[in-house]
Amino acid sequence: MAEPANYSPSAPVLAAGRSTIGELFRSRAAVRPDDIAVEDGKRRLTYGKLNERVNRLVQVLSGTGVAHGDRVGLLARNCLEYLEVELATAKLGAITAALNWRLAGEELSHCINLTTPKVLLAQDDFADGLAKLELCDHRTLFIGDDYERALAGASADEPAITVTPEGGLVILFTSGTTGLPKGAVVSHRAMIARAFAFTSELAIAPDEGFVAWAPFFHMASTDHALATLIRGGKVIVIDGFQADAMIDAARRERIGWFVLIPGMVEQFIAAIDKTEGFEPRSIRVCGAMADLVAPQQIAAVSKRLKAPYLNSFGATETGLPPATRHLIPMGEAPEALAKEQSSCCEIRLVDQDGNDVAEGEPGELAIKGPTLFSGYWNADEANAKDFRGGWFHMGDIFRRLPNGRLEFVDRAKYMIKSGGENVYPAEIERVLFAEPRVIEAAVVRAKDEKWGEAPVAFVCRSDATLGADDLMMRCREALAGYKRPREVRFIEFDDFPRSTTGKVQRHQLEALLEAEE
Repeated sequence: MAEPANYSPSAPVLAAGRSTIGELFRSRAAVRPDDIAVEDGKRRLTYGKLNERVNRLVQVLSGTGVAHGDRVGLLARNCLEYLEVELATAKLGAITAALNWRLAGEELSHCINLTTPKVLLAQDDFADGLAKLELCDHRTLFIGDDYERALAGASADEPAITVTPEGGLVILFTSGTTGLPKGAVVSHRAMIARAFAFTSELAIAPDEGFVAWAPFFHMASTDHALATLIRGGKVIVIDGFQADAMIDAARRERIGWFVLIPGMVEQFIAAIDKTEGFEPRSIRVCGAMADLVAPQQIAAVSKRLKAPYLNSFGATETGLPPATRHLIPMGEAPEALAKEQSSCCEIRLVDQDGNDVAEGEPGELAIKGPTLFSGYWNADEANAKDFRGGWFHMGDIFRRLPNGRLEFVDRAKYMIKSGGENVYPAEIERVLFAEPRVIEAAVVRAKDEKWGEAPVAFVCRSDATLGADDLMMRCREALAGYKRPREVRFIEFDDFPRSTTGKVQRHQLEALLEAEE
């Protein structure tokens, strides 16, 4: 049919093209009711049983007054109930506020009161901590006996609720390293697009499973667990970094993406080496955030898992895009870590005035695409700033190389100004990581009487024969004078403060330096 110049689809036509996460999961459960959907220790649920429990939870939440657009707070460690809550709110049209249980009381109160949940679901062991907080009005349902009794008394009928793709699905909170956390609202549309990006960019087969060991309040586990469930794979739930359980899953299951994050790779390698006769069954790709992992660790763990290592760059706000397409071959210690632009997104590198920078010049990455989040919850000022000009400005600095790849420079918000020059810590860290005896490295700014600020390097070494002079020599060979660290400090691996995603918290290392002044 030829399309008229003024063609405008009717409401039924538009409705037919609008699927949501809840509807896609229900459809998958209908065609694969007897396949295992979720494994949590000794507990296993088929797609049919999981869908039934999700429907019962929809009825429970509806009975407490939760309606379309309301928030449901979720404070829990990794467990299969986490997925039940996310899928139930998806069917109901409510939004799951995925709360970080590791936060201090003030931060947790902020996140709860910011999103004003009508109901808060929490594991029993968080009861005492919640009782000490000053929170907005809400009802609380504890995951455990109370939760199971509520489900047992509810109907398992499929709910007849209309949800729109642009409606909020989950709120995932930013790390808040420079202030209180912000709540990133991820819609059904964005989560479905992330599932497409996840599977197409990494070539994940529909029946390949996902090991959800990273916290569900983080995008890695929530994004990819939901993507797996709407495609028919199995989600293996593990409560945090448990090397033995992860190794067992790698031995038993066909896995699409085996997530590894900075800060745990060395420990995981050691655990594999202690496991007699370890042989992974099938892993499509492993790793993440290669910039933050020593090259020799990338080579070692990818060789043991018999899978390429993912040179990723994404964010809570964007999913796997903008630059998660490059795979480091199995067993290779990369000398360079330029990224490859993801499909299904548009990218610009811009200066402070929003103008495109020249090839090879550093610029802030701005992105458009269907995986993008819908803005920060109740944060009009931040949204206006970060979405200026119709693009989302990530706050990350890249250079476009002649081959089209993207070279990460650093966070725009964390820059060292030394003698009027911009110093990006990541550039120095890459030089330090090139030394095989360096296990971890982080560069922070310190006050300097002559230059205003100067870089200081914190390093964990595997061999005490590695001295500060050795590292300073490498820096002299690879870096301009103003970029070289003023000092190298050796600390233990466990003394590096980390976020929940394994990233080193530079501001906490800075605080150590300031305390000495």
